[in-house]
Amino acid sequence: MFAKFFSYFLPINVIKRKSSVSNSIEVTWNNGELVIDSENTNYSYGSLQRILKKGLKYIGYDRIKKFDKVLVLGVAGGSVIKTLVDDVKYKGQIIGVEIDPEIIELANTYFNIDQIKNLEIVIEDAFEFVLRTKDKFDLIIIDIFQDTKMPSFLFETHFIQRVNCLLNINGFILFNTMVINEKNKIRNLDYRKKFDDNYSLRMYPKVEVHNELFTIKKLK
Repeated sequence: MFAKFFSYFLPINVIKRKSSVSNSIEVTWNNGELVIDSENTNYSYGSLQRILKKGLKYIGYDRIKKFDKVLVLGVAGGSVIKTLVDDVKYKGQIIGVEIDPEIIELANTYFNIDQIKNLEIVIEDAFEFVLRTKDKFDLIIIDIFQDTKMPSFLFETHFIQRVNCLLNINGFILFNTMVINEKNKIRNLDYRKKFDDNYSLRMYPKVEVHNELFTIKKLK
């Protein structure tokens, strides 16, 4: 494949598309990998897949294999779902929530996530889904960006409390954040303070330079 080979020297664009949610999204060959990018950052695969794979390793593959149900808020191209299925060998149910139907179309076309049998995709705003669902989950992965920005609702008390209610005892939240300035650092420290002794929280700073991961275990 010529595009894959030449991508080690220069990124090769496959398709670029306008999105009502993400503005500009494109599929690109980059360093031998097929990735999805927004205008200014990586959305799926590439560095983002490495970031979330580290988070899953922090939780533990063997532990995750025993979980019954996983919720992914922010699917994009489905890279973390691919990691769950291909690397973790997770066989339980995965529900992926994504607000942008255009990016799901690209994920199906170029990454075949519609062929994952234990995956259900819901096209809906993550906040609305969290408010209405009655399901409980053993792992909730939060990976929601609008280009380089994170929606403010992710850090609001009401959303945090609702996500916590959806989490089973001994379940985990894996939250991927971007820290590019002092304001983001303060925001993340404030987020940490919203969890009491019922939770065990760890922060992993500077994962792939600008990303900070949270793993949060519900103890009781």
